[in-house]
Amino acid sequence: MYHAIVIHLRVPGSLRYRDLAVRVVGAAAKLVGVSDDSGPTRINRDFDHQIISAFGEAFNNVAIHSYRGQVMGEVEVEVDIGSAHITVRLRDWGRSFALDDVPLPDLESMPESGLGLFIIRSFMDEVQYLPGSPNVLSMTKHLVPTDSASRPAHKPAGAFEDSAGGKSRQ
Repeated sequence: MYHAIVIHLRVPGSLRYRDLAVRVVGAAAKLVGVSDDSGPTRINRDFDHQIISAFGEAFNNVAIHSYRGQVMGEVEVEVDIGSAHITVRLRDWGRSFALDDVPLPDLESMPESGLGLFIIRSFMDEVQYLPGSPNVLSMTKHLVPTDSASRPAHKPAGAFEDSAGGKSRQ
């Protein structure tokens, strides 16, 4: 019988703690789909890497943008591991952002920055952002891909959904 696992981590919102947080999320991702000691059955062999990349970008955004010019706060990370999915939530008490102000990157120009939200949207199946105090970014990845033919590889700027299923705006 499978039991859901929830991991909580609270670290300072600094890039210095990024590696620790990424390692926790990476280890958690390896537990998705494991019902015994035989290891996970993976259809998507990039599952762990996509979660780690999306989480790393999200942590970077909090550390670099949310607390910029403010006293460094904390980042709470909650990892909910299900039998066929993982949901990672980041909470911070820094600056919120307006999703409509985050344009899709011009991939033709090979930008060196500004790809974080694009990567998150591309790799995760569900992404929700609720600005406030705290700001909450929730990202879910399913072990068995959802109907990806019916959704774009990335959502347009401003297309994060709130918990009621509507677009979240600041």
